[in-house]
Amino acid sequence: MKQTSILAATLSPLLLVASCGATGSGDSAQTQGAAQAGDWDGEFAITEHGSFAEPWAAAFIPGTQMLFVTEKAGSAKIVNTANDRQLDVTGLPAVDYGGQGGLGDVAFLPSENDNSVGTRTIYLTWVEAGDSDTRGAALGRGQLVCAQATACQIEGLEIIWRQAPKVTGRGHYSHRIAFSPDGEHIFLASGERQKMEPSQDEQSHLGKIVRLELDGTPAGDGAIDGALPDIWSMGHRNILGMDFDAQGRLWEVEHGPAGGDELNLVQKGANYGWPLRSNGEHYDGGAITDHSADDGFAKAAIGWTPVIAPGSMTFYTGDLFDGLAGNLLIAGLKSQAIVRVAIDGETATETARYDMGARIREIVEGPDGALWVLEDGDGGRLLELRPG
Repeated sequence: MKQTSILAATLSPLLLVASCGATGSGDSAQTQGAAQAGDWDGEFAITEHGSFAEPWAAAFIPGTQMLFVTEKAGSAKIVNTANDRQLDVTGLPAVDYGGQGGLGDVAFLPSENDNSVGTRTIYLTWVEAGDSDTRGAALGRGQLVCAQATACQIEGLEIIWRQAPKVTGRGHYSHRIAFSPDGEHIFLASGERQKMEPSQDEQSHLGKIVRLELDGTPAGDGAIDGALPDIWSMGHRNILGMDFDAQGRLWEVEHGPAGGDELNLVQKGANYGWPLRSNGEHYDGGAITDHSADDGFAKAAIGWTPVIAPGSMTFYTGDLFDGLAGNLLIAGLKSQAIVRVAIDGETATETARYDMGARIREIVEGPDGALWVLEDGDGGRLLELRPG
């Protein structure tokens, strides 16, 4: 292990203030950060815990110090964070690797937390090939069995949900997993696959958040009349972070086009406007109609131009970092930072941006409140962050 210490936040004051129901602070912000009264001072002590081949997601096995890390090309490792020993994982699915696709998210049932690795229910997402050069995201469920000291195996892995329709291209799968606070439902992000218009099609999964039973069947309460029964919200682009706050509300962060990254409070049956409305523009400079108060679409809590390019997000629940509990932490790719957001009711405000000097793909909270981040790309490091 290699340990360093950095002061990750600049000390410039917060310039922009969020407003309820409209785009909040974050527009045109480059670096922000200020330790607030009574807060942890923004300094990280950083410890390296090895590197990975294009890591994409990570999750602690509940009740343990074991961190499961997925690698985009289709492999996975389990890291014993107490001693950095890595365990190989077998029984993984065949993935369609390329572009933004491959092995994706990993999640465990929070209720299975018996303080030993043993056998656990595991959920994985990945990209599955289809006919005629098409592909789409899939959600699978199996049992993670760790019967050996050096390896674990996934047994009985079966696909319980498929993104439909499968389409050409290799972008915007999203496939992030979030369990409802009561542990009874799965919320799954389903990106619009760079096809745009299907985000407004109620008979397509593309550009949606879906709500499922734990076995992958639609939750069944029909959030949108006439739509596919598993659709919870629509009009999304490429969601790469989802989490529930302390009040049990679901939030998501998604990539805009050229500008217009969004943090949204997800409401049942809401339409977030893509591609009819966006505060960004097309990559070729073509205009997209901006949101307006009367356009009938749900509005972002924060919009970022220039973009932060989110990789994932988590609401911090621990007490290791004074003053951080209840704040949202977003892993930044293009921004190469951890973006801190405070939530007050339905108002969201970016309060700090911690420069990490590398693209950050994933951020998770450890059992004792430490933060664990994965750098993006081949050789991406696993870093443990504690107050400096």
